[in-house]
Parts: sequence; structure tokens; C-alpha cells
Amino acid sequence: MRLTIIGPSGSFPGPAGPASCYLVEADGFRLLLDLGNGALGTLQRHVDIYTIDAVYLSHLHADHCLDLCSYWVARTFHPDGGPKPRIPVYGPPGVADRMALAYGLDPDPGMRETFDFRELSPGTLRIGPFTATVDHVNHPVEAFGIRLEHDGAVLTYSGDTGACSELVELARDADLFLCEASFHDNREHPKDMHLTGSEAGEQASRAGARRLLLTHLVPWNDDERTLAEARSTYDGPVGLAVSGEVHEVTAGG
Repeated sequence: MRLTIIGPSGSFPGPAGPASCYLVEADGFRLLLDLGNGALGTLQRHVDIYTIDAVYLSHLHADHCLDLCSYWVARTFHPDGGPKPRIPVYGPPGVADRMALAYGLDPDPGMRETFDFRELSPGTLRIGPFTATVDHVNHPVEAFGIRLEHDGAVLTYSGDTGACSELVELARDADLFLCEASFHDNREHPKDMHLTGSEAGEQASRAGARRLLLTHLVPWNDDERTLAEARSTYDGPVGLAVSGEVHEVTAGG
């Protein structure tokens, strides 16, 4: 599997990259994990946006889904050859109506003529060449983490979450754990919403993940402090997600 970081910023786009978006490729199949605000523009630096095969939305906060509105425009009104073929969009229950509302469309048909919306529930499904396992994670709205397996390699993406056992199981023995780290230790913050760097490290340690990549990095935070917090609780290789970086995910790390 090949992972390209499109947008590592949390809550809103930052000066070094857009909000949450990650491109995962295998066997010629291109899957987007989230499509947050600002991501569609940066995505065009890396691939032809009309070659995306599927989109997965972890939850329906704007910084994870709002650029699906722009993508709907791009796929629906292309001047050469008309609308592009429908592609699947996986998301929480109500995703189709929520995205129609975001763009001010009548829910019927909303964006359904461009996207084949498929509502998530905990369990395992096939997305192109990937075996995908999804489960609820700890966030104020319905939100999912995802585990992708291909050719023996495992990539886990947390989405937005506080600490929870479901996330640990999704990341069990993962070759790469792409995990949010939105908060700092020793600072007041809401419970059951996001992880600190040390909490992300703890989740990775409990899961036995082979490598940890911190993301959803809020622009007002000190990223080096986040990294230091994670290193205090996790002994494996750990880094910060950076827009434009490419990571090869192979079995055994």
C-alpha cells in the first residue's frame, strides 16, 4: 500500500496543508480517506482527481468531509464529456442527506447521481482491493476508525477519537497507525473527543502497532511538543504527518 498525506491539519486548514485527507493506493486503485476543507486543491498536485475510485468519510464534521461538495461540482459539471461515472462514497448513516444540505441541494436526488453513497456500520467490507474493517470510535458525533489490509500489510486510520478499546483493536499489529493527536497534555480540553500525543502513543503501544504517524495536527499547537508527548508513551518509530509525504506500507513494517 502507498499512503500520500494530502491534508494533516486538524479542525481547520493550516498554513502547511489542508484539513484531513489521505490517499491510499494499491493495485491501481485509489481510495481517499476523508476529504476535508481545502483538500481537493492539494490533491490535484498528486493525482488526476478523476482517477479516484472511492471515498471514505470517517465522520461528518466539516474538516473531514466538506470538500466532497467541491468534488461533486468537479465530477458533475466537467465540460468535456459531461458527468464522470459514479463512484462509491462510504460514510456514516445520513451521509447523503448531510452532503446535500451542505451544498444547499434538495436531498432527492442530492448528490446521488454523482456518488453512490454507502452507509457504514461496524464490520468488515471490501473496498476495491482492500479488506476494510470499520468500527465506532469515541467522538461526539457518529465516527468510524478504519483498518485496511492488503497483501499482508495493515494500515489503520483513527479518524477523530478519544481513547477507546475499539481503536486499539483496529490498530492491532498495524504496520502503520495513522492516528490523530489534536490536544496537548496538561491543558484543559473536552473529554471523549480527541487524543493528546501521549494518548496516541498509549493507544499505539496497547495495539502493538509497528509505526505511528501523528495527524490531525491543529494549527495553534506546537507539533514538536505533540511528537515529544507521543515518544513518552510509545517506543516504536513515530513521526508527524506532513502534506505531500509518501509512505510505503508493507507487511512487517
